[in-house]
Amino acid sequence: MEKSKEIERSIITKFRKEIWSKFVKGVADYELIKENDKVMVCISGGKDSFLMAKCIQELIRHGKFKFEARFVCMNPGYNDYNLQYIKDNAKLMDIPIEIFESDIFDVIKKITPNEPCYMCARMRRGYLYSKAQELGCNKIALGHHFSDVIETTLLSMFYSSEIKTMMPKLHSDNFEGIELIRPMYLIHEEDIISWKKYNELDFINCACPLLEGCSILDDGKSKRQEMKNLIKKLKEKNKNIENNIFISTSNVNLNCILGYKKGDKKYSFLDDYE
Repeated sequence: MEKSKEIERSIITKFRKEIWSKFVKGVADYELIKENDKVMVCISGGKDSFLMAKCIQELIRHGKFKFEARFVCMNPGYNDYNLQYIKDNAKLMDIPIEIFESDIFDVIKKITPNEPCYMCARMRRGYLYSKAQELGCNKIALGHHFSDVIETTLLSMFYSSEIKTMMPKLHSDNFEGIELIRPMYLIHEEDIISWKKYNELDFINCACPLLEGCSILDDGKSKRQEMKNLIKKLKEKNKNIENNIFISTSNVNLNCILGYKKGDKKYSFLDDYE
């Protein structure tokens, strides 16, 4: 059996419960992909986006409705080795990627060399929306997973003094008619890692030239890695900690918080306190 077929088969057989069922459930529960959608599937080169691409291919083959997908990889300035690594994985996994160029890494070096990640993320998003518009796609699929959601929730509390989470889908503010979706929303990172190891696959991390140790391996120094370590420690005492955090974001008791905001308006518990 060809390697690509083995990889596809593993998703719907060995990892059916951990990956395929949760992928299908996330798409259905949050109404992420609908009939006649044209989805731009964004491949960064990492394990999450490549698995997402394979799941979307399977959904096209076996789903209950028709939609289109374009598999797109933006090159922000990867070195030749990392770019070839992405191409080789795409070929191995039978994913027809379309690569387009940008100068993000060069721009970041000039304007924010000491804190590149935030600006890089913003610039990437703009390039991707523009590309989706060019391709006539109405949705952009990103590979964020369940673990990203939990980590983002904690990061918002600990470092932004704000209670918010990563949403399964968002309307674009600047590109009318385009929606960002996260089909991997319910899939745990540990299961993605298990799938990767089972299929003997290796992927690049972020490959940013401004960060050391950031090609194949994660250097473990980021705030997000700090959250991963914290969650791992908490799970030693409570294995349901991630699910509890996740459920809490849709189980907010407005009677027991000091305030909240919706849009540009802020509300205080004093507004209707008697």
